[in-house]
Amino acid sequence: MFLNKELIIKRQKLFIFVLSSLFLLSCNSNPKSDTIIRWDTYGVPHIKTNKKEDLFFAQGWALMKNHTNKVLELYGKSRGKGSEYWGEKLLQNDMLVHTLGFEKLAEEWELKQAPELQVIYSNFVDGMNSYLENNPDQIEEKNKMVPPVSVKDVNMHGMFVVFTRFVGGDDLGLIQRWPDMGSNTYAIGPDRSASGNAMLVQNPHLPWYNEFLFTEYHFDLNGKNMYGANILGMPGIAIGFNENLGWAHTDNTIDNSDTYELNLIDDGYELDGKRKDFTTFKKTLNIKQKDGSLKKKEITILNTVHGPVVKKMDDKVLAIRLAGTDRANMFLQWWRMLNSENFKEFESALKMAQIPFWNVMYADKFGDIFYLFNGLVPKRGQDTWEYWNRIIPNGRSDDIWTEYHPYKDLPKLKNPRSGWLQNANDPPWTSTVPIELFPENYPGYMAPKKMDFRPQRSAKMILEDNSITFDELVDYKLSTRVEFADRILDDLFEAVDTFGSKKAKKATIILEKWDRHSDVNSKGMVLFSAWASKFNVSRNSTYAIDWDINDPINTPDGLSNPKQAVIFFEEAINEIQEKFGRLDVAWGEYYRINYNGIKLPANGADGRLGVFRVAWSRSSGDKNEYVFGGDSWVSVIEFGKKVRAKALLSYGNSTEKNSPYNGDQLKLFSKKQLRDVWIYENDIRVNTAKIEKKVGKIFIVQ
Repeated sequence: MFLNKELIIKRQKLFIFVLSSLFLLSCNSNPKSDTIIRWDTYGVPHIKTNKKEDLFFAQGWALMKNHTNKVLELYGKSRGKGSEYWGEKLLQNDMLVHTLGFEKLAEEWELKQAPELQVIYSNFVDGMNSYLENNPDQIEEKNKMVPPVSVKDVNMHGMFVVFTRFVGGDDLGLIQRWPDMGSNTYAIGPDRSASGNAMLVQNPHLPWYNEFLFTEYHFDLNGKNMYGANILGMPGIAIGFNENLGWAHTDNTIDNSDTYELNLIDDGYELDGKRKDFTTFKKTLNIKQKDGSLKKKEITILNTVHGPVVKKMDDKVLAIRLAGTDRANMFLQWWRMLNSENFKEFESALKMAQIPFWNVMYADKFGDIFYLFNGLVPKRGQDTWEYWNRIIPNGRSDDIWTEYHPYKDLPKLKNPRSGWLQNANDPPWTSTVPIELFPENYPGYMAPKKMDFRPQRSAKMILEDNSITFDELVDYKLSTRVEFADRILDDLFEAVDTFGSKKAKKATIILEKWDRHSDVNSKGMVLFSAWASKFNVSRNSTYAIDWDINDPINTPDGLSNPKQAVIFFEEAINEIQEKFGRLDVAWGEYYRINYNGIKLPANGADGRLGVFRVAWSRSSGDKNEYVFGGDSWVSVIEFGKKVRAKALLSYGNSTEKNSPYNGDQLKLFSKKQLRDVWIYENDIRVNTAKIEKKVGKIFIVQ
């Protein structure tokens, strides 16, 4: 049978229609995208796109590519399900998450967050989940119960890091293990800069593990370059710069959490002399056993008008109050800061007051430099620092704060007469020297009065140089000079001459020859450090002259008990002699890096000794100390016609065990070197190791 011509034509048209429909369907499911990720030779993702949605999708993909298992572990802990996934060792962590109410708070935040932030979060999460779905082999078996991740996970992880590790870290007793957790920063104005360009130093130093780890990004959104770093699991960039401006954060001396000691009365607590009921609710946790089964544990969570109860004793409870739990848009504020073109726009972002913690240091290509004692400072009835810097007794409703000081009330300084600004976790008063911010102009509870040896070293390096080059600023950032040694060695030598044994007098020869640095080859630092650890550097009573705000960079000084100082010195001599059989040990022989199987000599030291290159350590049962924190993200930036920047992410851009970027930058750390930052097209092209292009909901290697 033959078909007539009309039927053949109809069938041809139908065939063409079906093919066209299939083609259009294919195009819609795999839309064309101009979004690419160029991975450089240090594992930095350079994300180029024209759409904000694609930018954050790509960031989520890139984050998981470099940190799949670490991010899943962190999100699992922040969910308050660590003990369910990995066992009882994480039970206390889970109880803290639920005690502080992060799960409910995250649900509230998700509803309150600005539409722009909701777009950022949803695309960031989509990118992470797309990577996980398409790379299941990269997920370790122990972490496979965590995906998929959600916007709630991002919110809860942000809360966990910000509120338990920073805002409430001291009150919760969670920062005692890290002797010098904080940061350094400089802003150098045109009058102090040899080139006439403003310069900025970014330098947080945190533990080299878990929720404190940074990762690095470059964004090119519609031709606008944005660069910097963020804590793992967070969207955007929290310490960054663009071609016009940049900022750094440092831990500030803000007191915006308080712990209250409340008396128990008949299953309630005392408030203003009267009994009041707790608000209670129960939560059932699942705890993974060694055989893989789950054991249920019910916990009762108590709340007071002061805040949640974090510890219960026989006759008292401790309750904590945290500033900032009502601010849902902190990551939107960081995004606005990153997109600012000038100081006016940047300050407008700061006035959002969504970020509850951290000083801000700023510099731009127009020559402006700026320091802000940023954060949410509660408005308080009692005016002294000492009243609030303690566990607050007696359960008074007058001690419950509900409002914060607005932006205009906070200490800040723009373009100081000195031409420079610094912060090394000191209070705002010493942000420049001579002092231009005065504590008497602010409430007594705003910040304490002190300046430790590290910020003193910071200020001295800049004070001694009226024309600072970019390379000199890099050298200052990497300086291992020990300010405490410069201050106290003459007093120690005098004390040894008076009270010391022959052995002690002989040992001082090593300290006299020492270069007073904590470099790899410095001989004398091992002995001095052992003595300083006994002396208790941070205690005012050990000095003959107290710190004086009128002479902030030359005090404290002298030994209040020189005889005891000599006893400590002789103990240090015996310990080093016993460990090494000699006293002239090079610092890098004793102070070591052992990270992901990479073993190297270290430089730097505990910042309490007045070392600007912070690297703090712990012992592992042998004769050495091993660096486990300190300088993390380091960047030095000059804002000229083109941005010039060098950086280092000490431990590298990946935590995946077999990644070449897990620890690859430690060699530079050991050599006291930074690497070039690549934000311009020619530099990126030359240093690209791999290119991925977005096709639909995945990235494909080109």
